[in-house]
Amino acid sequence: MATSVHPVHPLVGKTAGSAALHEEAARYLPGGVTANIKYFDPYPIAMDSASGARMKDVDGNEYIDYNLCYGALILGHGDPRVKRAVLEQLNRMGTTVLGTPHRLEVDMARTLVELYPGIDTVRFTNSGLEATLLAIRLAMAWTGRPKLAKFEGHYHGGYDQVLISVHPKRRSENRLPSVHPDSRGIPDYYLKNTVVLPFNDLDGTEEILRRHGHELAAVIIEPVQGGFIPPKMEFLKGLREMTRACGALLIFDEVKTGFRVGLSGAQGRYGVIPDLTALGKVLGGGFPVGAVGGRREIMDICAPSARSSDILSIGSQGKESRASDTLFHSGTYNGHPTVLAAGMATIEALRRPGVYAEVEKAAEALRAGMEEILKRNGVPGQTVGVGSIFNLVLDEGPINQIQDILRSELSLRRRIDYALLDQGIYVKPLNRFSLSTAHTPDVIEETLDRFERGVKQTVKGR
Repeated sequence: MATSVHPVHPLVGKTAGSAALHEEAARYLPGGVTANIKYFDPYPIAMDSASGARMKDVDGNEYIDYNLCYGALILGHGDPRVKRAVLEQLNRMGTTVLGTPHRLEVDMARTLVELYPGIDTVRFTNSGLEATLLAIRLAMAWTGRPKLAKFEGHYHGGYDQVLISVHPKRRSENRLPSVHPDSRGIPDYYLKNTVVLPFNDLDGTEEILRRHGHELAAVIIEPVQGGFIPPKMEFLKGLREMTRACGALLIFDEVKTGFRVGLSGAQGRYGVIPDLTALGKVLGGGFPVGAVGGRREIMDICAPSARSSDILSIGSQGKESRASDTLFHSGTYNGHPTVLAAGMATIEALRRPGVYAEVEKAAEALRAGMEEILKRNGVPGQTVGVGSIFNLVLDEGPINQIQDILRSELSLRRRIDYALLDQGIYVKPLNRFSLSTAHTPDVIEETLDRFERGVKQTVKGR
């Protein structure tokens, strides 16, 4: 790939190795990546190694990392406690995976039940995507209803049922969200059976639920949109009341917020308890993981029994049982011992007194410093976030939902992000910032120095 195709990219002069690797990758991987979110123009920067709060790319350039595998690495890269737990588990168990029940499944499930007020029992999956998928299936089986409601701008994974109105168009404030697909290949069935709601808009949500509530199996929500736009308390409490009134289950997708806004996630922070909870990211300590937990009576519909257990074992169904009597859930690697060992080590580290206070103090210092730098350089903007996650929004008005983000100066934000990459701050353009325990005060101070250089570089080039 020729480096001259994107002259505004400030990194093309020092990331030749990334350009070459992307050109090679494009011969074997569609678009040169294994996930669309990993791409940005003119080519994604390929990393070679990482430690703590820093990464190094294939050209030897170093970055302070605020992507942290999209928030998964709350202890930073290569935390020795996680590495030690993984090696000890592999040595003790003598194999990579058993394919049978094992102690770590019980230990992790008990931990989640202790920490999350909305969880009585747990099923493990291999990603947050799988977790939300199972939660929706449980809700539809429990209620017998055909439709799902989700919120405009909320992302729940890359599958048909929820790839709807994640990236909406701008709309006037007096109009309600519309339903539209965010990918080719989405069947009309899902468009007809999905209801889209406006986040943080209690009146608009109530208006739509009055029309469709009787059809809804569930309302699924990121309780903190994108991990950084906090809910209004009256909105979140009102939504809980409305879902109970119409008989729909309330699903909290806490893949981003779980262990990020506190040990008990958003439900612990805000005191609003869902029927089902989906977890992922931090839960795996850097390994792929997901989990669904919720009310015991709902979760029990996927419990196997002597009459109805495994649709894949020929002859396993009793004479009076059919496969459709069971809510089937399975996965070869569900509850993988190596993953759960890493996750348990992460949770144990997070349970130490003062850990969250330290990370949130670092986030507050970084946010305050960034806002001061923007002001000093004549750039209207603010940071928006909760706990250890925030985003940079170049607008001074209230930020309550994705429509407010769409009205901000996105093109300027993109230019600043590329300048930050050039200054050695890694955040995917237009993405949120995540912090870890490795982002110590000296790292924050260094980040602010680089951030100011990046902002000045951008302002000078306007």
